[in-house]
Amino acid sequence: MEVRAWTVRATDAPMVLEPREETPGRGEVLVQVAGCGVCHTDLGFLYDGVPTRHALPLTLGHEVSGRVVACGEGAQVWLGRNVIVPAVIPCGECDACRAGRGSVCPKQIFPGNDVHGGFASHLRVPSRGLCPVPDLGDARVNPLGLDLAALSVIADAVSTPYQAVERTGLSRGDLAVFVGVGGVGGFGAQIAAARGAHVVAIDVDAHKLALMGEHGVSLGLRADQLDFKALKKELAAFAAARQCPTWRTRIFETSGTVQGQETAFGLLGHGGLLSVVGYTPHKVTLRLSNLMALDATLQGNWGCAPELYPAVLDLVLAGHVRVAPFVERRPLASINQTFAEIHDRRVARRVILVPES
Repeated sequence: MEVRAWTVRATDAPMVLEPREETPGRGEVLVQVAGCGVCHTDLGFLYDGVPTRHALPLTLGHEVSGRVVACGEGAQVWLGRNVIVPAVIPCGECDACRAGRGSVCPKQIFPGNDVHGGFASHLRVPSRGLCPVPDLGDARVNPLGLDLAALSVIADAVSTPYQAVERTGLSRGDLAVFVGVGGVGGFGAQIAAARGAHVVAIDVDAHKLALMGEHGVSLGLRADQLDFKALKKELAAFAAARQCPTWRTRIFETSGTVQGQETAFGLLGHGGLLSVVGYTPHKVTLRLSNLMALDATLQGNWGCAPELYPAVLDLVLAGHVRVAPFVERRPLASINQTFAEIHDRRVARRVILVPES
């Protein structure tokens, strides 16, 4: 099948629309893309020289939803089904996968990094790990009336913070602090609130904080108006009022900035846990001895295990995690302009690029 794909041929250069032929092999499917979200990781590949594992030319994009229109041998059961494609697809067979550590599978497939991604009419990927989407026309299943394109951001923007929250063991009555609530952080805050946690958001954007106040965040703090000591004092007062000790505090670094990571690390208290979800290519100076002195934990998170995707999808379809207020749609043909605007910080919402029919 001929695929029309936006291709990166050189870093920091406009992507080019090119045709290519794609045929699914054994265990693979061809997905007609309904929508593909733009992640800051994509911007890192295009603008910042972050190397992709597949040599250029390459089509980016790893937040994909769509419909399976062709299948290779052994994958025929997926034909005609609506799916979400995981952003990280473990092989399922290596020692790491058998040990339950699929996130570090050495054979994992990351669309838009290891193979061509979803900024295209179609995407060829392994069928392993695909998340089936139920009938969205059934109001009992989909009371908010979400369409397939809207669900694309589940693959990374929603699922990644879900796994991060899951790994921390966050439970009802705990304190969850999100440093940065654009994209991943905004969805993570909703996930924490759905678990019954007390949620605090720290950001420099007043609009984002106000919006999060309508979606589960109990306290929003402006990092551009409060110095670190003031931030820490406000957080301590909030926790004390809710009788939540530091060892029941989970901090999530979701800004992907040097300042955000330094702030998040500095907020750690005795027995606390910091989950690093955001990415920056820049170095951060930290005093790691704090972890020893505080008996605290620093934890990374890479993507989300495919087996967790159905639970994430259920949260979104039930409205416990709202997607619509946090995304905007644009035609896929606007990709170069859209990337430039996001890179210049002129876009507030997660953009979903929708291929032209």
